Amino acid sequence: MSAKGITYKDAGVDIDAGNTFVKMIKPFVRATSRPEVISDIGGFGGLFSLNTNKYKNPVLVSGTDGVGTKLKIAMMADRHDTVGIDLVAMCVNDIVVQGAEPLFFLDYFATGSLSPERGAAVVKGISEGCIQAGCALIGGETAEMPGFYQEGEYDLAGFTVGVVERDKIIDGSSITVGNTLIGLASSGLHSNGYSLARKIIFDTLGLGINDTLPGYDRSVADELLTPTRIYVKSVLNLLRDFRVNGIAHITGGGLLENIPRILPKGCKAVIRRDSWTMPEIFRILQNGGNMEWSEMYRTFNCGIGMVLAVPENDVDEILIRLSGLQEKAFVIGEVAKCEAGNESVELI
Repeated sequence: MSAKGITYKDAGVDIDAGNTFVKMIKPFVRATSRPEVISDIGGFGGLFSLNTNKYKNPVLVSGTDGVGTKLKIAMMADRHDTVGIDLVAMCVNDIVVQGAEPLFFLDYFATGSLSPERGAAVVKGISEGCIQAGCALIGGETAEMPGFYQEGEYDLAGFTVGVVERDKIIDGSSITVGNTLIGLASSGLHSNGYSLARKIIFDTLGLGINDTLPGYDRSVADELLTPTRIYVKSVLNLLRDFRVNGIAHITGGGLLENIPRILPKGCKAVIRRDSWTMPEIFRILQNGGNMEWSEMYRTFNCGIGMVLAVPENDVDEILIRLSGLQEKAFVIGEVAKCEAGNESVELI
């Protein structure tokens, strides 16, 4: 009698585990559904019907991103239910700055050996992020690639599509000298600068994942796994009633690199560093790494996750609205004149 033939599972890919995973995540996916969704998870493509009666001249806006080395923290702590929120946040926050309402989201989850429980925890976070953003999780891809990732490791990528009326697109072109800059508070590091943060915390300071941060009543894991704040519903609410000339999502590159992306020629942003209270984690990193402040402001968000350029006359009402939406907001500066080609951020 011949020996039993080799199977896909022998090569490291467990089809049964994949089927179990799909069954586990279906309730999370359905919790994000919108009326426009006309397909269930498991098909070859997600179906979403755009309500063309709702829009006069719709423009689709797309965005894609990942979580980066923040995933290393999740793996070290063996906590996987929040990085999915980060994944959604990094994508939807990018498109809402152009005035777009996120409609749907897809994820890509890749791992060496699929653990249905770990994967379901990740998708639970993605579902929570979609609920916070008001978009539907309509599909994704789970790739099991033995030998490609270390045991227990995985990677995440996400993709979102939103819609905005053509005459409501926000691109910064209407920003003018004298506009006020309002900063929306971040929840912490969000999902940027983790390669440097890990180097300072684990190598320079010699802390462990469950150690308490110095002078801070939080563990390393609790602080570094704080999910990225999703600003979508607050921004869309604001846009219904107020004029916002430009919005910058403060991601990789910090305040110094992201604000200039929306400034028109001849305009610079003047930011007052004492206009908001920087969360303690940033001071721990600055002190622990003996970092120059210029490097801090071009690496981390330093406590500001989004910056809005608005007319000066509307500032008070906008701040009241943001407070009612549970956003911590600060007037952090203004737009000033500069020579064309010198569009930048001036910290004072």
